[in-house]
Amino acid sequence: MRYRLEVNGTLRDLDVPRGTTLLEALRDDLGLVAARYGCGRGQCGACFVLADGRAVTSCLMSVEQAAAHRIVTVEGLASGGELAAIQSAFVEEDAMQCGYCTSGMLISAAALLAEQPSPTDDEIRDALAPNLCRCGVQLRAIRAVKRAAEQL
Repeated sequence: MRYRLEVNGTLRDLDVPRGTTLLEALRDDLGLVAARYGCGRGQCGACFVLADGRAVTSCLMSVEQAAAHRIVTVEGLASGGELAAIQSAFVEEDAMQCGYCTSGMLISAAALLAEQPSPTDDEIRDALAPNLCRCGVQLRAIRAVKRAAEQL
C-alpha cells in the first residue's frame, strides 16, 4: 500500500504492506533509527515519537494511522544544525548511560515542554514515567528537563 507521511516536516511517500508499524517504517524504510524497538507492546517508551506534538508509541501505531498526523522523531527535534534545548540539556546533564531509552525520554520531555514550558518536578516525573530506563538516569533526566525549561 502507498502512504504519504509528514515526518520531521517533510512529506514522505512509502510503499509498505498494510499493518506495517510506524516504527518499522521509520527505521527500515526512512532510515530514522532514533526510535528504538523495545518491548513491542507500548510499555517501555523506547519507540516514542511525536504525533501532532503528543508522545505516542510508534510500535503500536500503523503507518496508515500515522498518515493522519505530523510525525516528529528525535532526528527532527534539532533545527538548522543546532540541537533542540532538550537535547542540549540531556548532553549537559549527562542524562544518558547506554542510550537505549534516551530518544523516548527526549520525545516525552519535548511533548511536556511544548504543553507546559515551566513544569513542576511532579509533572516532569509523570511525563517521563512511561520511559523505562535500566541504567538509572532518571534523576539526571529530570535535571535536564528543568535545564531545558530554563533555556526556553
